[in-house]
Amino acid sequence: MHAVTPNITAPTAQETSGASARLTIDLQAVQDNWLKLASLGEGATCGAVVKANGYGLGCEAVMQALFEVGCRIFFVATIAEGEAARKAFPSAQLYVFDGVITGGVERPISAQLEPVIGSLEELEDWLASGYQDKGKLKAALHFDTGMNRLGFSSTEAEKIAAKIQGYAPSLIMSHFISSQIQGSLLNKQQISSFNQICQSFPGVPASMANSSAIFMQEKPFYDVLRPGYALYGGNPTPFAPNPMRNALKLEARILKIRDLAPGETVGYDALWTAQRPSRIATLGIGYADGVHISASAGNTQIGGEAYVAGVFCPFIGRVSMDYIIIDITNTPHNLLKRGDWVELLGESITIDDLAKRSGVIGYEVLTRLGMRYVRRYLKQR
Repeated sequence: MHAVTPNITAPTAQETSGASARLTIDLQAVQDNWLKLASLGEGATCGAVVKANGYGLGCEAVMQALFEVGCRIFFVATIAEGEAARKAFPSAQLYVFDGVITGGVERPISAQLEPVIGSLEELEDWLASGYQDKGKLKAALHFDTGMNRLGFSSTEAEKIAAKIQGYAPSLIMSHFISSQIQGSLLNKQQISSFNQICQSFPGVPASMANSSAIFMQEKPFYDVLRPGYALYGGNPTPFAPNPMRNALKLEARILKIRDLAPGETVGYDALWTAQRPSRIATLGIGYADGVHISASAGNTQIGGEAYVAGVFCPFIGRVSMDYIIIDITNTPHNLLKRGDWVELLGESITIDDLAKRSGVIGYEVLTRLGMRYVRRYLKQR
């Protein structure tokens, strides 16, 4: 059975004309990123992490794009995410990181989801459901090798293997603490621990490599890769140039341009004061759209920036719910007018750039992408 083609359409002229912000998502870039990551895995099957609405880009659209180029294994966080994905993709293999929720065995069974089980209580609930068939557990097992978040203890591997004797899990997995740090001793310790765990489950596919781990010197590919951040253009190698293609462009419209005299202030709490005759522009986007208030800027506080007419223009003042103000004094004034679009994310300002200036991580920038944007999807294949 093939996936159902999602309803991906370009915004109408009317929708675009009334929009204050727009998000363009390059699905071919997402496809190219997945193909590149898959090629690095030395034969491991490449899955995709599409939780949190496909890291903010739209889960159904991202899954369809990846399905077209061969991805069949997907990871989500919650049962609700899995149920939505199952409706659109009847034949995909769908893992749910949250595992078996108390009192919630029926829902993953009904949607044919595979929970990622990480506790004895979950395992007992799952076994009691009777969903297992023909020697298959129809679930993954998660072992904690140092994160101390979810998962069985690494010392429980033999006990868990004995408890499910006769039922093979579809996958065993663990999660890196700091795969983005090349040469970390923690990485080596976790790999060693996971290798020991794997010995208790001979013949069962294993998975440990997230986006950054695919680029680790140790090559902990095992059988299944599960990239997320890198698919969407985030840099999985912060110690080196980004090997991935940018997959999105976020733009906001200029709502008003005005001139300020020295001494005039901008925004709530007068965080920024003009030190020179200044030209400023108000953009129709704010923290209600996912731009962090921590990207605010004062005279001594650096915040976010926009790319305007070939010039990087800093945020000034406090980011408010619906608006950001930028300093466009250094731009060619004759090139800008009310209604023009300016770039906040894209080829000139990356996810990681905005994250650094906001004091957060790129994952948070992506997953906070707002729903008020007019969204459009590009795909050439």
